[in-house]
Amino acid sequence: YGENGKKPEGKIVEILGHVTDPGVDILSIVKGYDLPTEFPEKVLNQAERVAKAVTTADMAGRKDVRSWQTVTIDGEDAKDLDDAITLTKEGDCYILGVHIADVTNYVQENSALDREALKRGTSVYLADRVIPMLPRVLSNGMCSLNAGEDRLALSCIMTIDAKGNVVDHQIAETVVNVDERMSYTSVKKILEDRDEAECERYHDLIPMFELMKELSHILRERRHRRGAIDFDFPEAKIILNESGEPVDIKAYDRNVATKIIEDFMLVANETVAEDYFWQEIPFLYRVHEKPDDDKMKKLVTFLQNFGYTMHMQGGQEIRPKEVQKLLDKIEGTPEEAMISRLALRSMKQARYSPDNDGHFGLATQYYTHFTSPIRRYPDLQIHRIIKDNLRGRMNDAKRHHYEKILPEVAMETSSLERRADEAERETLKLKKVQYMRNFFGQEFEGVISGITKWGIYVELPNTVEGLVHVTNMTDDHYDYDEEHYQMIGSHHRKTYKLGQKVRVKMIDCDEISRTIDFRLVKERKEEREDG
Repeated sequence: YGENGKKPEGKIVEILGHVTDPGVDILSIVKGYDLPTEFPEKVLNQAERVAKAVTTADMAGRKDVRSWQTVTIDGEDAKDLDDAITLTKEGDCYILGVHIADVTNYVQENSALDREALKRGTSVYLADRVIPMLPRVLSNGMCSLNAGEDRLALSCIMTIDAKGNVVDHQIAETVVNVDERMSYTSVKKILEDRDEAECERYHDLIPMFELMKELSHILRERRHRRGAIDFDFPEAKIILNESGEPVDIKAYDRNVATKIIEDFMLVANETVAEDYFWQEIPFLYRVHEKPDDDKMKKLVTFLQNFGYTMHMQGGQEIRPKEVQKLLDKIEGTPEEAMISRLALRSMKQARYSPDNDGHFGLATQYYTHFTSPIRRYPDLQIHRIIKDNLRGRMNDAKRHHYEKILPEVAMETSSLERRADEAERETLKLKKVQYMRNFFGQEFEGVISGITKWGIYVELPNTVEGLVHVTNMTDDHYDYDEEHYQMIGSHHRKTYKLGQKVRVKMIDCDEISRTIDFRLVKERKEEREDG
């Protein structure tokens, strides 16, 4: 580390490539977050050995649902298909089957595969690559619910009434065979655009898709009534060319199909969590604690500047319903995205826990992660618990074993999830900077998304955010008014507030620090007034 006048020293252990080589930019982020990229040979060999086709022996004792009309609905480029859906209606009730890949059949506890999966905690989705939690022969192959293939699953089959209440359910080990691998775009074309070619192609599945839309609406309404918070601001999807260079930035489209899958996964996760809570079996929950009172008071003060109010229970505690009401009020306003983000930042981060402390954001007492065992370790862990229970193996020794390991698993996987999120965020920031390099000197309309003493942040419609540094605000000396979240010019008293529309010019960007610099452009009207 360097001492007594000696400088710190280090040794080059690996060269990633030239700074201009395709993919090296993201590889440097991967290395910076210490994300494991290669699987040890022992793990790969074990994956090859266990990834055998489903046999009659594998199916023994399982519920056979291969004859049920079954689809997967995912993004076009998804290759690890965790979940498949079946849906029928009997009288006033919907019979919804959420069938999840039975990964534990291939990944035994404490095996080399299992230890590597726990070390990774989650698959990481970066702009140009996926770093999977499990080797591809499993994640894209034997575990993935690929159409036309017999697959082992763990299913939550729910009977849901017309009000969206789960009146009965069964959790079972099953065998599924998916009829069609659908994409969100395709289902949207059928349900919203009524696209002729698409409707013709999937003619036999349309009645089920119509039912899905119906049930999804009922479940969403029910969640809304109890006060669940639905943050609906645009996330960015970066379009890259073959060399990994960004050619476009689009907002992720949350359409009818993405909402269907979201609603069905949420209800399955809640159903499983409630079932295991009341069985008093050691379990892993997804918890989201109540927000910090001080942060909420700050948010309430901030909202008053915009003419919005949010009621705090007894002047202290906030209810999810209040946040939801606020989001309803700001819908469609220019400040919607910004207030949503601020509200989200005022909350705590969700995490995994062996204690069922409820989920504030979803306004539910019971929640877990059951639906993605190919890409999240906690889901894999609870599948093991469920299967031990279903097979009558949940004796005192097993209970003790799970009580012992779950606190550590919860802590470890929560921390690895943070690491993956940060790496994904940094990659997005990097690709946005690279994209904006093409627009030097160009002007844009944007919205003030943040104000600090060193300047104002402006967000463009494509989700790119840049800083107008105070040193570049040359028409006056500006001071930051922290209480009212605004910048005030000390001579002309000109103010800049959050949510305000401004015109900016792109003046600089830096890939290393992943920052973009803007300068405010004077409006023509102002220039005339200035003479």
